[in-house]
Amino acid sequence: MKKTRLGQHGPEVSRIGFGCMGINFGYGTSMGKQEAITLIRQIYDRGENFFDTAEVYGPYINEEVVGEALRPVRDNVVIATKFGFNIVNGQMQGLNSRPEHIKQVAEASLKRLGIDVIDLFYQHRVDPDVPIEDVAGTVKDLIQEGKVKYFGLSEPSAKTLRRAHAVQPVTAIQNEYSMWVRDPETNGIFEACEELGIGFVAYSPLGKGFLTGAMGKDTKLDVKDFRSILPRFQENVFEKNLELVQLLQKMASEKHITPAQLAIAWILAQKSWIVPIPGTTKLHRFEENIGADAVELNQQDLDLIAKALKEVAIEGERYPEPFMKLVGK
Repeated sequence: MKKTRLGQHGPEVSRIGFGCMGINFGYGTSMGKQEAITLIRQIYDRGENFFDTAEVYGPYINEEVVGEALRPVRDNVVIATKFGFNIVNGQMQGLNSRPEHIKQVAEASLKRLGIDVIDLFYQHRVDPDVPIEDVAGTVKDLIQEGKVKYFGLSEPSAKTLRRAHAVQPVTAIQNEYSMWVRDPETNGIFEACEELGIGFVAYSPLGKGFLTGAMGKDTKLDVKDFRSILPRFQENVFEKNLELVQLLQKMASEKHITPAQLAIAWILAQKSWIVPIPGTTKLHRFEENIGADAVELNQQDLDLIAKALKEVAIEGERYPEPFMKLVGK
């Protein structure tokens, strides 16, 4: 797989990374530990070197599995994890980016992952009760102590990103970005990343599975699947939103690729410094996803897609209101 540098001064990572969340968190199912370890190692064997996890995925289980799976090849991979939530009795209980908590999370993540240093440490969500300068300063201390290599933010506003970067250079931000979530194009995030030399990691590049074409109007989501509470997956708008999928299927068919490959290739074509991190629990889906790296979209293709996307109206917010309050701060 091709590699790219994450940010101006960050690590060299696979052009398409791997989001580990879905292995055991969010979608109502959980892989067995050994099955998940085997999958991660198979993914590594196919050229992947950039793995994304977080303490809240599980909580904790995801980090433990990722750490065990990658321990034999630790020196060859980049592991990103995150801090920023309170976890009480196995449940997320609001935000917490107080300096002492960040340091505690770092120590705990290092232990669970079984590593000496966290390659990329993201603030999972901006905490309005803690000045971002204090957060950046704390991570700066962890970097100076040799416990963290690079600092990242997830879902910040452009203003917050600039404030943090002034204290400790931000290597990458991780925001949602796909054909149906295009906020970074208009909220100043892309401009800030380009100006400051910050990498952009796109999570949910396949619209949480929606853009793959694997879901239809008869799809029923388990109540444990977090998509069951997302506005865009509700019955009253689901069929309307399928118009985008149908458009993708038509375009992909004409190019003899899959909708997932088209969706990821479109992201890769937007900016050279964007790294999408699709996730899956199936090896053949991973192989399909990384096949997007070989898809060439010329300007005519991109113009046709841009025109088509303007004609498709997406219904519903990407998160319920309480979760939307956590992004863009």
